[in-house]
Amino acid sequence: MTVDVLEAPGVSVDADALLALRYLVDAAPDAIPSMTAMPGGFVHKRRGRGLEIADLRVFEEGDDIRHVDRNATARTGVPHVRTFQDERDRATLLIADFRAPMLWGTRRAFRSVAAAEQLALVGWRAIAEGGRVGLMVLSETEPVFVPIRGRERAMIAVVGGLVKAHRAALQQQIANPRSGPQPLDGCVRMVEQIAPRGASVVLASSLDELGLEWETVITGLAHRVSFSVLHLRDAFEQNPDEGAYPFESETGRVGLGLVKGSDQPPAGEVASRFLELGIPIDQIDSALAPGEERASNGG
Repeated sequence: MTVDVLEAPGVSVDADALLALRYLVDAAPDAIPSMTAMPGGFVHKRRGRGLEIADLRVFEEGDDIRHVDRNATARTGVPHVRTFQDERDRATLLIADFRAPMLWGTRRAFRSVAAAEQLALVGWRAIAEGGRVGLMVLSETEPVFVPIRGRERAMIAVVGGLVKAHRAALQQQIANPRSGPQPLDGCVRMVEQIAPRGASVVLASSLDELGLEWETVITGLAHRVSFSVLHLRDAFEQNPDEGAYPFESETGRVGLGLVKGSDQPPAGEVASRFLELGIPIDQIDSALAPGEERASNGG
């Protein structure tokens, strides 16, 4: 019997597992913090038919008489009407980093698989709060985009996009194992063109190969949207066991001695820089099952 390694647990993104995460959100919603700035409806600057009063003005022909403000009318003797702010659903765009550095892991799952799980949790939480969800996948293959929609059908489409894009990324890596990853800054530029202004954008990434202009690109995006990061990390990179580990280079395989422990801070210099830029970042251990990571980070 031939075993498809791309379907192995921890290597593949499992659609049923991502769909089942909705029940984890339903059972313990407070255990899965919302990554959106404001769940559900939010007030938009455009005038509309929401519940938030924008101002009062003199009644004009064609105005809805149901919006007449009786107090202002009685006080001035002139009919006045209320105008309201438009309310729209909170939009959340999930960004999955499936570039080559993410297709790796030493414990429970690849960092890319853990990223898909975390984004699914965020997506189900956003849907439960009445928002809308979409997806964009960054990889060495063609970008995958799932338009922002509402309700369960949105998350079904997101899950399908994650599964399809992840398998394509794995196949690309097998076919071209030495092809370098695209810098993250160039990939994020595409997000700027897609994410609606004022939306919540959640990036799940190991933050490898950021590119030379990543700070400029990231801060520019953060000015347009509510931007946050899920930083996927493997147990090996945080605390490697003592020993000699082989790695592959263009000239062949060589040995590298590693000493237990690391002089790199737990959050990493890059993660610290994100915090300095005012961008929320949550450390995620890919070795832990969905729902456990956030508890380990203090929520």
